[in-house]
This record gives sequence, C-alpha cells and structure tokens, in this order.
Amino acid sequence: MTPEHIGITAPLGFQAAGIHCGIKKPDLLDLALCVSDVTGPIAGVFTKNRVVAAPVLLDRHHLRFRRGRAILVNSGNANACTGQQGLAAAKTMAMAVAEQLSIPVHQVFVGSTGVIGRVLPIDRVTAAVPTLIARLSIPGGDQAAQAILTTDLRPKTVARQARIGGRVVTIGGMAKGSGMIHPNMATMLAYLTTDAAIAPAALQSALKSAVDQSFNCITVDGDTSTNDTVLCLANGLAENRPIQQGTKPYRDFARLLTDAARELALMICRDGEGVTKVVTIRVQGAATPAAAKRVADTIATSNLVKTALFGEDANWGRVMAALGRSGVAIDPDKVTVRFNEIVMVREGIGMGPQAEQKIAQVFKQKEFTVIVQLGQGHAHAHMWTTDLSYDYVRINASYRS
Repeated sequence: MTPEHIGITAPLGFQAAGIHCGIKKPDLLDLALCVSDVTGPIAGVFTKNRVVAAPVLLDRHHLRFRRGRAILVNSGNANACTGQQGLAAAKTMAMAVAEQLSIPVHQVFVGSTGVIGRVLPIDRVTAAVPTLIARLSIPGGDQAAQAILTTDLRPKTVARQARIGGRVVTIGGMAKGSGMIHPNMATMLAYLTTDAAIAPAALQSALKSAVDQSFNCITVDGDTSTNDTVLCLANGLAENRPIQQGTKPYRDFARLLTDAARELALMICRDGEGVTKVVTIRVQGAATPAAAKRVADTIATSNLVKTALFGEDANWGRVMAALGRSGVAIDPDKVTVRFNEIVMVREGIGMGPQAEQKIAQVFKQKEFTVIVQLGQGHAHAHMWTTDLSYDYVRINASYRS
C-alpha cells in the first residue's frame, strides 16, 4: 500500500510547517513544527555522547511522561555547550508551543542542530511560533523536512503503510544528517510519526530495535554529536487494537518502523558530506553478534578503506588489515571476502590479478557490498559506510564560515 503523502504528515492526524525565523541566512527555512491532532505515546533514543545539548536534556526529562503532542526543531544553531542559558532556551521553546496549543509543556519536544557553542536567539524562535502554528498543514511536512537541514543537500522523508490488526497503519518520517555520522547514535535528527494505537512500552521497544538496525548501522566519518535524537510519536487514529509487545501486530509494526528507519538512514549515507559511494559491509560467520558488529564497524570506519573507495582503488588488502585489527579473535585461514559476488580472498589468500581486475569494476559502482565470511559461527552484522572525499575536508574546513 502507498500512502497519499510522504513524510512526517503521512499518518492520519498530523500537520507540520517550516518557516524562516532568523537563525540562518534570509530565505533559508530554519524552524519546523509537527503537531498531532491528539495526544499519544512517544518514544525516544538519544546520543551517547557525554557532551549533551540542551534539547536532549529537556527531551529526556519530558520522555518520562511518555506522552507527546508536538515537536519543535530549529536548524542553524545546536544549542549545545551553552550552559544554563541554553537549557532555559530549550525550555522556552517548549513553553512557547505549549501555550499556543494549550497543552502541558511536557507534551512538547524540541530539537536543535547546527553550530555548537553559540547562544540560541530564542526571541526569534518564540516570535515565530504563532506564525508556524498558523501555517500547520498536511503539505507543510515538506517545508518542515527542509527546515531541519544543515549541510544536507536534500530533504529526507519517508512513508510506509501496512495492514496491522485489521486496520491500515501508516508511519511517516523526516531526518537530517550529512556529517558527524557514526553509530550510538549517528549524528542526525530523525522524527517519526504513526497513527497506530500502541502501548508506550511497545513503542519504545520497537523504536530502540529500529534504531539499532538502521541509524546505528551507518557511518560517514566516525564522529558523533551532542544533539542526536530519534523520536517517534503515535496518536492511535488508525483505530487498531492497541499494540502490545510479544504479539504478531507488534512484530508487524516493528518491521514497518525498522523499514522506514532504514530508508532514512540510507538517505543520510547517500547525502553524506562529499559522499560519492555508499557501501554495505556484511559480516557473516562470526562467533557472536558482538564480534560480527565489531568487525563490520572496524572495516566501515577505516579511513584507508574509505579513501580507497573514493579513489576507486581496489585495494582489498585494506579490508583484510582492518578486520585483522578489529580486536576479534579470528582465524585468517578461514576468512573469505567477496565484493558483490566476486570472491577476492579465500581461506585468507588473495585470488590473484584476474579477480582483482573484476573487483576493480565493482569499485567503480556507486553502491556495492563487501561480504566477509569469518567461518567461526552463525552470527552476522551489517554496516553502511561511505567514501571519504576531498569535498568532505572542504565542507568541514569551512563549516562555520
């Protein structure tokens, strides 16, 4: 089934808007709002960086109530490393929306993205809230997705739909992310909405699982930020029987949510700063899931692997070196490495110039897969990585300019 709309307003009962409030240069959208017609459960996953931005601190506090109605996000300013002044600004953002909508302040969640260490011009934000609310609409989801971007080249939106418990359930979402992308979490903001009726604990569990299989499987540059947030707001307007953990409807919903999150995660990779290639690293035959993830992560974050991808240099030895330094006890004599379906390494030994010529053609593709078989068990893991280009250095050398 195909939803009528794509993005955060795809599910029933959600409206959004995006406007310019004066944080960024004129004519650039920098403030977004998404509002549900009714209050419902909300789930969240946040950065593991120990330097935490004010919006994350506030959202963690509000999440204790497990109820949400609105999400307000600004771009152009991270409101991070701004102390008590920054926390007061985040609270003021939430209060401005709560007062206009006549709802409890803990039902408003906020997000910020942009330069770290600059004081948020909160007066500009609060002055813009009435206009933002007046412009709420279903098509406004497109402007909201634009308003949360920083160095992104394009908006990232998704919608998925399935019949769950006899009712059509829709999930919509938007994300931003281009640089400082790495697991736990990747540096990004992502906001998902659903009209499913679902228990708060089930929604939190499904979101955590979805994040682990999507946003925590992408890496662009190995950095994580102070502001990373994924929220999922539900309103129950699909009128399905409330979803509980451990049931078939829960598994169906979790699968749908994961599918939506993966699509947004891959959009972030494809839109990564200076990115020209997106490569799937798939590790199979590991002794444990943790070992598989460790090997995949080490290969995916290797600068030598990433620069080889950019240069289209079929230097498979860099993959072997990376997995060998992963810290996982492997037996090189059991390792097989394939690039797409071409075997380059069998039992730890390269297959020679003919195979290398074939994988050189694979390296010219914009997207391909590296499959590493460790031959030690049945555990597996995957990561999505990107190349590291001249443009990445250029963009980040002048980010604040």
